[in-house]
Amino acid sequence: MRSADLPSQLFARKSIDKLIAESENPEHALKKTLGPVSLTALGIGAVIGSGIFTVIGTAIAGEKFDTSSILNTPLLDYVVHHTALAGRPGAGPALALSLVLVAIVCAFTGLCYAELASMIPIAGSAYTYTYATMGELIAWIIGWDLILEYAFSNMAVSVGFAAHMVDLLDWLGVHPSLKWISPAYLPSGLQDLQGRTLYGPGWHFGFNIPAFLIVMLLTVVLVRGIRESAETNNIMVLLKIAAILIFVSFGAHFIKPHNWHPFYPNGWSGVLTGGSIIFFTYIGFDSVSTAAEECKNPQRDVPIGIIATLIVCTILYIGVAVVLTGLIKWDRLIDDAAPVVNTLKKLSLTHGGAGLHWVRLAVLIGALLGMISSILVFQIGQARVWFAMSRDRLLPTVFSKVHPRFRTPIVATWVAGFVVGLPAGLLDIGTFSDLSNIGTLFAFVLVSAGVLVLRYKDPDRRRGFRCPGGPVFPVLSILFCMLLMAGLPIMTWIRFFVWLAIGLVIYFLYSRKRSEFAR
Repeated sequence: MRSADLPSQLFARKSIDKLIAESENPEHALKKTLGPVSLTALGIGAVIGSGIFTVIGTAIAGEKFDTSSILNTPLLDYVVHHTALAGRPGAGPALALSLVLVAIVCAFTGLCYAELASMIPIAGSAYTYTYATMGELIAWIIGWDLILEYAFSNMAVSVGFAAHMVDLLDWLGVHPSLKWISPAYLPSGLQDLQGRTLYGPGWHFGFNIPAFLIVMLLTVVLVRGIRESAETNNIMVLLKIAAILIFVSFGAHFIKPHNWHPFYPNGWSGVLTGGSIIFFTYIGFDSVSTAAEECKNPQRDVPIGIIATLIVCTILYIGVAVVLTGLIKWDRLIDDAAPVVNTLKKLSLTHGGAGLHWVRLAVLIGALLGMISSILVFQIGQARVWFAMSRDRLLPTVFSKVHPRFRTPIVATWVAGFVVGLPAGLLDIGTFSDLSNIGTLFAFVLVSAGVLVLRYKDPDRRRGFRCPGGPVFPVLSILFCMLLMAGLPIMTWIRFFVWLAIGLVIYFLYSRKRSEFAR
């Protein structure tokens, strides 16, 4: 391509009709087996996982460091107050308000997703939508962002799964060598169950085997088929919802109202940052839309799946946040990777009784199933983003290879499994969560903008669902998502821009030259 043609390629948009036609090509077609119930279960499976059982602790208690640093200060805090903080402020009991804020943002964004998914029922979600609305360069940026978003989300969930597996083994009285069930990199060191230090901060000889194995086992399930994966997920979703309801109902009997005071320990800064940290779990909306190409009736089923996911998950999250902060003082949840289960453990030791002992087991199993279903859904989404980008020739064509029998993206699924599984065995949960949050919010901003662009450029195209309120909801979605992004630490922003810079290098050296618009 001549250099003069470069601008036209960068902003070349892919026809929606062509996208749909390519998805129906028998060589790359995916099997259509999903209905509204399965889609809703996929969304709940993604949202109700690591967030409600692990990340909710750090959202409530925040994060503390030995010294103040600009890099660890939320961006908005530094812009407003011009002071460095010694960590990220926690929301405290006011996390319930953080979750209301998140629900409002997700309502706006979810309606935008539903409109685009009803128009463009293709695998790839936000990547595909931006290709059709804003052009190839923006599509590449969001696709590269989605790879970050899904991969780091699943790494975080996998590490959380391993932490809960340690609790299950403890309940059973089994204590294997912790170096084989802990990350190889330990920023705070490693202690045994008696509090004795086994390893200092840094790298050590070991590997988080449970985190790696769960990803690889679910990769095998995904290769066999989306219907089988969805049926497995449906069962796990029902069981983990039951576990959450057990925790809320039993825990409500032991609430101490004084634990809710002060309600705003860190003011509105804590409320905003708490919502920013917990937000990555709401990638479930994106997971629903990535499966649109495998829906029997995507114009109807995808909007139902997205909206139902939002309603159910918000109610469950607020219930857990209210009960958890009523059971234990908010600042005691700092550095707790399994706050719900560990709070029940402390409660059973304080009050005794076999009932709480068995409630702890039920919630622990529900937490494990919750994380398994999250990993399952995130891997579905990640593999299909790779698949869609490969089908557009922006990634090597081998990633769009479909299994001849199961009609699933086999190469993309296996590669995504190893890309997530190996780092999950080596690294800790902290960095994974922060990068997942900013990636999710950035994707939501571009999806909302895509609704506005398509309404201007293609107003007459049939929409199975239309986001109400004209341009109001998409604009509010963009503004609120940017507000939540501002609640993340400056270091997270730096890492995010480094990731995007790497992606741009790959695009200009490889993908741009292979794109169909380069010809």
